[in-house]
Amino acid sequence: MRASRFNLLAFSALLAAAGTLLTSCGTTRTASRSLPPYEPPIAKADFQTVRTTAYTHTEDDHVDYGAHNALGGILQSATVPTRPYQPVRRALPVSDARQSSGVSVGLMLREKTAAATSRSKSSKGKGRSVKTVRKPEPPRIGSAAADWSRWPVGTMFRVLSTGQTYRVDDYGWALAGRNTIDLYMASRGDMNSWGVRHEPIQVLHWGDAQQSLALLESRQSYKHCRRMALELQGLHDQAAALH
Repeated sequence: MRASRFNLLAFSALLAAAGTLLTSCGTTRTASRSLPPYEPPIAKADFQTVRTTAYTHTEDDHVDYGAHNALGGILQSATVPTRPYQPVRRALPVSDARQSSGVSVGLMLREKTAAATSRSKSSKGKGRSVKTVRKPEPPRIGSAAADWSRWPVGTMFRVLSTGQTYRVDDYGWALAGRNTIDLYMASRGDMNSWGVRHEPIQVLHWGDAQQSLALLESRQSYKHCRRMALELQGLHDQAAALH
């Protein structure tokens, strides 16, 4: 009996030691990882040409977080709109953009509903044709990861070559201090097909820098979060010096 208890205690101690070792290894690996080279921010403008990459939730760097973004929500892939996009000339404030977005979606739904037709079905016993109309679904806004000091959380933009709309709700280690936007894709195939592209985008409205800073304040133990926070505070030299 005593031998069994001793073996159990020894096994528990071994597990605890192994857990400590794994934790310390993970901490050391994170602490020793270098940030990417710092790039001076590009000019803030409604129309920008941006280096874009793609990612998906099954990548090694994102597997710990699953299909969740940095806000705790679910990552979304953007859908391609069914009609050509006509760019507007200025980015709207957050409040105006929400109202405008709702109006434009409503107009699009009414236009598509009026124009959509489907095959006619004859009503039994009445000899009449009944038309059924399918209501189109509005385009889905996709998730994007970026440096929150360059594109604050909540920034919405449209990729002009595809017409897809994205919202910045995520960030990544390799994006801190970089002029790159990472577009979320639903699969590795879509991610690989996108590759790396320099894309013209239109910012529909800018996110809130103060909200971004508030969200990053509790994450200062991560160097990429600290770099973004420093830049949001206007401490660009310190952000650039952080490695």
